[in-house]
Amino acid sequence: MKNAALLVLATIFLITLVGVLIHDQQPVAGSEAPDLTTSVNPDHEGANGDQSAEGLSQSPPDQEITWSTKSGEMQRSPNSIPKPYEPGVVHLGPGASLGGKLPFPKDSPWNQRIDTAPVDPLSRTLISSIGITKNLFPAFGSGTWEGAPIGIPYVVISSTQPSVPIVYTAYGDESDPGPYPIPADAQIEGHPNEDGDRHVIVIDRDNWKLYELFRAFSIGNGQLWRAESGAIFDLAQHPSRPVGWTSADAAGLPIFPGLVRYDEVMEQKEIRHALRFTVNDTRRAFVPPATHWASRSNDPRLPPMGMRVRLRANYDISDFPPEAQVILKALKKYGMILADNGGDWYISGAPDPRWDNDALHTLKKVQGKDLEVVLMENLVAE
Repeated sequence: MKNAALLVLATIFLITLVGVLIHDQQPVAGSEAPDLTTSVNPDHEGANGDQSAEGLSQSPPDQEITWSTKSGEMQRSPNSIPKPYEPGVVHLGPGASLGGKLPFPKDSPWNQRIDTAPVDPLSRTLISSIGITKNLFPAFGSGTWEGAPIGIPYVVISSTQPSVPIVYTAYGDESDPGPYPIPADAQIEGHPNEDGDRHVIVIDRDNWKLYELFRAFSIGNGQLWRAESGAIFDLAQHPSRPVGWTSADAAGLPIFPGLVRYDEVMEQKEIRHALRFTVNDTRRAFVPPATHWASRSNDPRLPPMGMRVRLRANYDISDFPPEAQVILKALKKYGMILADNGGDWYISGAPDPRWDNDALHTLKKVQGKDLEVVLMENLVAE
């Protein structure tokens, strides 16, 4: 009898799951449902979802709508103001402060200083292929662009957050299987738009783990999630993926450690890690810490994934506003790592209603000619 009852329960669960999946294939009101038969980006390349801050509309910074996880934890909405930075305290919720805690060990590639590293012999060629007169662009800020917060959001959870299944539709063989502890209302990059990268980023503060999804869609109010790829990183260890594997990022890298975050820039007034950036055209090659390429071109003049760029040491930043100076100092000391195809010289960051977009946009004074490529070693090419 016990076995029979278990069989019945299992059958009911499968029927319910199939029903949810079928229901989710129906077009969303006012939009087209994603095609699950093929990947939107066959090589995990192209349509980068980084949001532009041009022509943005401001969201009310003092909105205080809360939402709850299945564990009963009350979280702040993405449009509310996160709790103030407290040294050593990792808060919960969307855009929460890590209290100065640094993802990954101090000697990981993300946290290594490169201000005195040699310049790559092909630096000028590589910079020129991206654009010597093209400007840096902060792909993050306050307010909204096309109805979505500007930047790549993240949420911090506790160990009580229940895990849910993940269904992969494109790169399951290069992804870490679920379940992932994703809140039902986790903010999705670019949502409610159906296109773009739609990254979902979750940090488990108690187990100190990072969960990331690419092209993520919630099914059945968060009962499960479907995505094209996903990756789990132990934030206490050096980040690594099998060579040739992607992640939630085209280069096979973690996304979160490369984001510009409000708590670091405005509250700690220091960034102690490399930043993430994108360019439009990349080479079919990568250098560590990247593990994956996302291009059909073998042109050696194009940058490989994982390429690290820094701001020239003699570049004068004294006339920039304080928040821009913090970012530019990080670009001199830690540089930025090429992680995906997207806008040229687009720097990734997390949305926050407290950002001053005018101050951030002064970063556009910096051009490609003001940057240099750090010496690349152990290049992997086709």
